[in-house]
Amino acid sequence: MLLLASASPARRRLLEQAAIPHRVQVSGVDEDAIHHADPAQLVQLLAKAKAQAVRDACTDASISAVLGCDSVLAFEGEVFGKPADAAEAIARWQRMAGGWGELHTGHCLLAVGTPAERLTTITTRVQFAPLSPAEIEAYVATGEPLQCAGGFALEGRGGALVERIDGCFSNVIGLSLPLLRRWLLAMGIR
Repeated sequence: MLLLASASPARRRLLEQAAIPHRVQVSGVDEDAIHHADPAQLVQLLAKAKAQAVRDACTDASISAVLGCDSVLAFEGEVFGKPADAAEAIARWQRMAGGWGELHTGHCLLAVGTPAERLTTITTRVQFAPLSPAEIEAYVATGEPLQCAGGFALEGRGGALVERIDGCFSNVIGLSLPLLRRWLLAMGIR
């Protein structure tokens, strides 16, 4: 059984849709205390901290591995996590509309009971649709962008605002299912 160290409902849905047996335990890691200038490294540090915190607290013998993930959007050299409020989400979308960003998701898979560990970042390029101010305001008014790294949910209303994806689709939602499949097979977890 896989233990997901994440509060993300999108990650949980991805695992459910892929029929990967799992449970969820939120790590409680203070994400604001972890810093790195490189967004690809930052998400790895965050993913590992979450996975380690949950594995260290795990006492359930049915758990064979713990998966931690974290995502950020890099746009024009700036890192976008979840917007603090609607005004920040609108300002970001005014910049992002019509442009390309890189969605970085750090993945850390830690085996329980052995030192086996996998750690990497998957990066997917995302092209955003050109949008009018009214379209941006309407999307932000839904509240969806406030819950997501980068201020959009590909699997939700934000999917209509993405023109193109270059790379792993599920990575933009929160975790790379092809990567996870390879890792679970390599660790002998089915």
